[in-house]
Amino acid sequence: MTEQQQQNLGKKVTVMGCGYVGKAVVSYWYKKGYYVTGTTTKEEKISDLETITHRPIVMRGDDLEAVEKVINNQETILVSIAPISDRQVDAEAYAQTYLPTAKNLVTALKNNSTVKQVIYLSSGSVYGNKKGEWVDETSPLDTETNYNKVLVEAEKIILGLNREDINVCVLRLGGIYGPGRELNKRIGRMAGQNLPGDGNNYVAWIHLDDIVSAVEFINKKGCEGIYNLVNDLKLTSKELCDLICDRQQLERVTWDESKPPFSALNARVDNSKIKEEGYQFIYANTLV
Repeated sequence: MTEQQQQNLGKKVTVMGCGYVGKAVVSYWYKKGYYVTGTTTKEEKISDLETITHRPIVMRGDDLEAVEKVINNQETILVSIAPISDRQVDAEAYAQTYLPTAKNLVTALKNNSTVKQVIYLSSGSVYGNKKGEWVDETSPLDTETNYNKVLVEAEKIILGLNREDINVCVLRLGGIYGPGRELNKRIGRMAGQNLPGDGNNYVAWIHLDDIVSAVEFINKKGCEGIYNLVNDLKLTSKELCDLICDRQQLERVTWDESKPPFSALNARVDNSKIKEEGYQFIYANTLV
């Protein structure tokens, strides 16, 4: 065991939701020597979590008693949840996933004396269509789109925890890429296709490693408030697709302006706040 792991030993951290991001965080914290709890809604995922957590638990966020038990005697809580589906889900599924979990966590924390840090993973899509303008953490949010309405409400619930002794931090993530979700492969599969929209909407991206690194940065520093977690690249959907198709010598994507785009986001998302806090990006300008 390294000296750093010995220093970390005993620090109790919980990740609620061990999907693509949550699983990466628990693995990282486990290696650092923290005492790690990881939750999943699926019994079949427990065997995977047994190798990278000390306490794998099957639970749902809409079960208040289960939430109270899982945060008992913990110091840091990371909420990394998403609707349970292999397909595109509707706004109602979003509401059933995010809102009960947020409400139950806030309720459970009111009677908890050990938790000092809550980190909640949200989405940069909450800014909606700003016609390509710059946005920061103080910009108005989109409450017209049904999906974003849910995400904004969940943020409000989490940030509404009125406890001076608990730091509550919301990270608004860009689109997530990384191992198993490489943009070369994802966009490469769309080469030559006709996609909805004109391709001129600005998108935001963040690498999985930067999410893990930023979560630990927030955890160690005890940050609170809202931070955008997106990389430095400010590309439109068309620019991104052209770049990735060209470097793989694939046929470019074409666009159908008569149809609405997949993404509700059209804004250049400013990441200067988390940089000013001291965070240094691993993949600031790299798309893989």
